Amino acid sequence: MKFGIIRERKNPPDLRVVLSPEACQKVLKTYPDAKIVVEPSPIRAYPDEEYSKAGIVVKADMETCDVLLGVKEVPIIYLIPNKKYFFFSHTIKKQPYNRDLLRAILDKNIELYDHEVITNTKEQRLVAFGRYAGIVGAYNGFRAYGLKFDLFQLPKANDLPNQKALITQLKKIKLPKIKVLLTGRGRVGNGAREMLDGMGMRRVNVAEYLEEKFNEPVYCQIDAGEYNKRKDGVRGNKADFFAHPEEYKSNFFRFAKVSDFYIAGHFYGQGAPYLFTREDAKHPEFNIKVVADVSCDIDGPVACTIRPSTIADPIYGYDPITEKEVNFKDENAIAVMAVDNLPCELPRDASEGFGEAFVKNVIPAFFNNDKDGVLERARMTKNGILTERYSYLQDYVDGRE
Repeated sequence: MKFGIIRERKNPPDLRVVLSPEACQKVLKTYPDAKIVVEPSPIRAYPDEEYSKAGIVVKADMETCDVLLGVKEVPIIYLIPNKKYFFFSHTIKKQPYNRDLLRAILDKNIELYDHEVITNTKEQRLVAFGRYAGIVGAYNGFRAYGLKFDLFQLPKANDLPNQKALITQLKKIKLPKIKVLLTGRGRVGNGAREMLDGMGMRRVNVAEYLEEKFNEPVYCQIDAGEYNKRKDGVRGNKADFFAHPEEYKSNFFRFAKVSDFYIAGHFYGQGAPYLFTREDAKHPEFNIKVVADVSCDIDGPVACTIRPSTIADPIYGYDPITEKEVNFKDENAIAVMAVDNLPCELPRDASEGFGEAFVKNVIPAFFNNDKDGVLERARMTKNGILTERYSYLQDYVDGRE
């Protein structure tokens, strides 16, 4: 089995990679039948020389590979027919901007495996960059807070080498007695929590957060069961919420009244209530002044997230009264950090974490006859048609949706 590590060609440039030099070495050592070729790249977080020094072949020879591994969407003109590809296709939710990509994949008889749908038998994702989105998102949020109120200046995350360096910078800042709210206890939320704990911020429970005042900055991490409640008044739980989101309404405003800075690290599912609406943000008691929206659902559950921001220009302002974008330093503005490709700011850390999971959970399937169905569940296309699991995309491909 010959794997090719393809060069990332999507703009803006992405420095991440599926397998680092160390991960490649592990694959080759564990599976004698495996071969790996790395396509040369001038932008990758790991220079070509690092792969060469690790004994990995660096060569523009992707046509001879069986499986091609990438991170972001491959531009249509670079797709090689009749190959197996792994990358984030951003098509499973029928994203209109990638309809032509999926059509081209079918036309070129490509087997597409989307990283987003690589799951175990319980349908839990096995490979993801979410933890690093949370890590960078929390850091960027504090950077936005410092700039909003002219309290301190942190360097940009992508100017620092790793998570440890980010935490070192956060330990240097002096915060006022603010309350920081974090939603989500998945990969993203827990990645953000690593940063809050790493900088030494005190964690408090929901009752303390809502009712008490503190002489130091504190944070509270909450999940769906704490910021939603059943419409009928019956006590709900997280499992019930995910099974029947339409039966719930938001219970978030009680947190918005006492929070200064909000980190959105939750997963938002179809049919779930918005955390706060534009009308909520207009309320005189709405207190949040800075939002780090790691989840970044545009015009969705976090009302002030009206567009994604970029690594180059990560912060914008939202005026709750006019519902328009303004300078984030304006007195009435909520400062919004909504970068939608946060792991790109820590490309080496993110690649190492992703590669460890890929080597552990995906590579074995190529050598054990896919005994756990990992490849089968992630295969979106085969023989020029959608597989049964993804046949719901046919209307999208045909342009009927």
